[in-house]
Amino acid sequence: MERNNILLMTDSYKVSHWKQYPAGTTRVFSFLEARGGQYPEVTFFGLSYIIKKYLSGVVVTNEKIDEAAAFFKAHFGSEALFNREGWEYIARWHGGRLPVVIRAIGEGTTVPVGNVLMTIENTDPNVPWLVNYLETLLVQVWYPTTVCTQSRAMKRSIRAAMAATGADMAGLPFKLHDFGYRGSTSVESAGIGGCAHLVNFMGTDTMAALQVAYEYYGEPMAGFSIPAAEHSTITSWGRDNEAEAYINMLEQYPTGLVAVVSDSYDIYNAVENLWGGVLKDRVMLRDGVVIIRPDSGDPPDVISRLLAILGEKFGYSLTKKGYKVLNPKVRLIQGDGIDRTMLSRVLSRMMAEGWSIDNIAFGSGGGLLQKMNRDTCRFAMKCSAIEVKGTWLDVMKSPVGDAGKRSKPGRLILCDDGTGDYATATEGAGRNLLDIVFENGSTYNMPNLATIRERASEGLDG
Repeated sequence: MERNNILLMTDSYKVSHWKQYPAGTTRVFSFLEARGGQYPEVTFFGLSYIIKKYLSGVVVTNEKIDEAAAFFKAHFGSEALFNREGWEYIARWHGGRLPVVIRAIGEGTTVPVGNVLMTIENTDPNVPWLVNYLETLLVQVWYPTTVCTQSRAMKRSIRAAMAATGADMAGLPFKLHDFGYRGSTSVESAGIGGCAHLVNFMGTDTMAALQVAYEYYGEPMAGFSIPAAEHSTITSWGRDNEAEAYINMLEQYPTGLVAVVSDSYDIYNAVENLWGGVLKDRVMLRDGVVIIRPDSGDPPDVISRLLAILGEKFGYSLTKKGYKVLNPKVRLIQGDGIDRTMLSRVLSRMMAEGWSIDNIAFGSGGGLLQKMNRDTCRFAMKCSAIEVKGTWLDVMKSPVGDAGKRSKPGRLILCDDGTGDYATATEGAGRNLLDIVFENGSTYNMPNLATIRERASEGLDG
């Protein structure tokens, strides 16, 4: 099969939709919104990736049309549903470039739910069916946007706790580390989801995300990591040689940050009698920081107990706000069970017990990249207007008994409501804040990651 055949990248039933619009339909206008769910606002991200990878340039060829024709004949048992003539028209008269225009809010922008984030309409009156044929692919922006939104919300929680405890804000970009590669559904989801997290933070072990950031968002190196142990490298020494396994870590990495998972047997014994006992002098003399990683148990309870042990063994000082900070030679990272809810539980427990957030960093895997779906923010793309015989008509759905699924009618724009907030309106009601990002096969206004990060950071202290 042809790689990335756009004709095959849709829901099966959409193949038949070219026959279903009213006679005389020449244009279709559709929009994307997050209708509202777990978050009051969303931080838009990931459209550049989708457009550059799948839509830009020449994407319709005779070879792809032939492949699709054979595929759909086998799939539907008939050739009649496939709009071969329509696709051949695009290949011939548009050189295989998609005759649509897509407008969107700038990636990294945070917009209250219930507002239009993107619109699409055809630029050639002969292919109105093409607009919603592309819905399946375009709606997948829900995933990186939801990851980015969740990651930003977690950043806001961490930032607030750091401010309250007098922690050093310089460490904020590295407080939530992406451990999600192995728990992702695919290399692609790890790449785009992990890149969405890197909008807000700079710590990651998901190397697929770094490649997406480089190739699609112009960032040579978007995230960073450190040497770290896993259970296999510790348990391979055997239980009786646990201390030797830790000594090896200190000797192999004599400077800088090093993370050592320490719950292979008894985390409390490891911290009190090994790290804080027989290995204490080595830790204190080492030119760097040992980051101890628990990986089991109830995180708030485990962190509470470990902080108490480390405070006793290594000592602590106080921030200007009176919160305890461990000796700078030791820190903790909690990477097990961390999602947005658990993160807040740990932060609250630490503050209640007088510990600064300087003492800890977090890692998150499935809770960061997988614990969500399209309904987390209730994303939907709907047709809101069509042109029939030269006249634009409003289109909407309004199902009985479910007001939440009522869609917006008209040719929609996103504008300033006059008070500095975003508002969705119809064309002509104000200046459209949605920029053209794709038109007839070409891309426009594609921001780099640095710009996206700057946008996403706005309003975090609010």
